[in-house]
Amino acid sequence: MVPILAPGLAGSASAAPGVNVTTPWEARFAQRTHGMTSSIIRELLKLTEAPDLISFAGGLPASEFLPRTEIGAAVERIVASSSEGAFQYGVTEGYRPLRELFVRHMARYGIRVGPENVLVTSGSQQALDLIARLFINPGDRILTEEPTYVGAIQAFGAQQGGFLPVPTDDDGLRIEPLEEKLRAGPKFLYILPNFQNPGGTTLSLPRRRRLVELANHYGTPIVEDDPYGQLRYEGDHLAPLVTLDAEIHGCASGERAFTGNVIYLSTLSKTLAPGLRIGWVVAPESVVRKLAQIKQAADLHTSTFCQHVAYEVAREGFLDRHVKRLRAAYGVRRDAMLEALARHFPPGLRWTRPKGGLFLWATAPKGIDTGELLKDALAEKVAFVPGAAFFPEGGGHESMRLNFSHATPEVIEEGVRRLGRVLSRALEG
Repeated sequence: MVPILAPGLAGSASAAPGVNVTTPWEARFAQRTHGMTSSIIRELLKLTEAPDLISFAGGLPASEFLPRTEIGAAVERIVASSSEGAFQYGVTEGYRPLRELFVRHMARYGIRVGPENVLVTSGSQQALDLIARLFINPGDRILTEEPTYVGAIQAFGAQQGGFLPVPTDDDGLRIEPLEEKLRAGPKFLYILPNFQNPGGTTLSLPRRRRLVELANHYGTPIVEDDPYGQLRYEGDHLAPLVTLDAEIHGCASGERAFTGNVIYLSTLSKTLAPGLRIGWVVAPESVVRKLAQIKQAADLHTSTFCQHVAYEVAREGFLDRHVKRLRAAYGVRRDAMLEALARHFPPGLRWTRPKGGLFLWATAPKGIDTGELLKDALAEKVAFVPGAAFFPEGGGHESMRLNFSHATPEVIEEGVRRLGRVLSRALEG
């Protein structure tokens, strides 16, 4: 379970002395809400607004690379247009030109589907929530990597799902223990194959193929979450799980209807702007229809205006040019953090070397609790995410997630220096 924050990090405001804040509503909360906790990342972001605090906690794109000019010009074009489409209700599945744009974009990576296979969501987090609502009954277990994305833990846990975690190494999900967990009958697998959040690792191609083979053998579907796939800084692109699975099912060419064993998720939050809240799901038509019904009950549809803005910005090739710029900048920042870790972290620490994405994963020797360490780090004006938040069944107390995309190389150097001092004191103690 996601751990409770250390003292002083709680998100709720304290009541004034003598004031009773209990309301009649609390006794009427649904049973499924009793196990819900706040995301430690969201809570930490409240603390990192101090201008002198260096934060490696969030998964934030670099502010200076947000395409303000292009988004502003797109808004002006939309407002000046005589069309009312951007200001009215829209279809639940999403703005069709945007879905068609996603289809063309994914085809470059071997994902050959039609617009009818695409559902636009309010960020990929909503996609996880919709999938959880559609598939998870209380007591169902989801097979995940260990560690795994904390937002997925929240979404699946909110539907009273349990977890079957499989350990990872530098090549991603370990195949040896996977088959035993598949025999336990998980409802589906949740996998982040590219530059995984939080570990930064990439699932190797041989393991991807074997994972898809085993999932098909045991009849267990896969949810492939790919928010970072375009942000590769070295090495060659690897085929998505959805593509490898489509080859098995004979629908890889796009000449027959997309069926398959994989639901694919992605987002514009890491490549365009997270504030637009644009994500999408790729699934067989029957699944898209059912997800759309659930989404209608949630929000009718993703913001029509934001979908039009995203399409206007991306449609003339700007997104491709912008992603190349991000790759160059984030690659430099990744290298800056790796070099700073080598200089300032004490002996006994180890960390991953991500080939892309936004994060790396550091592990301290046994006996170090990074949840406790965070309080000392905040006193040194530096923040990270303690690793235990990413372990659905407990563990990970000696690990931490570090983000390198949001800070400049100079700030990364100073932040790692501060964190190194905290770790050195902890190890000496």
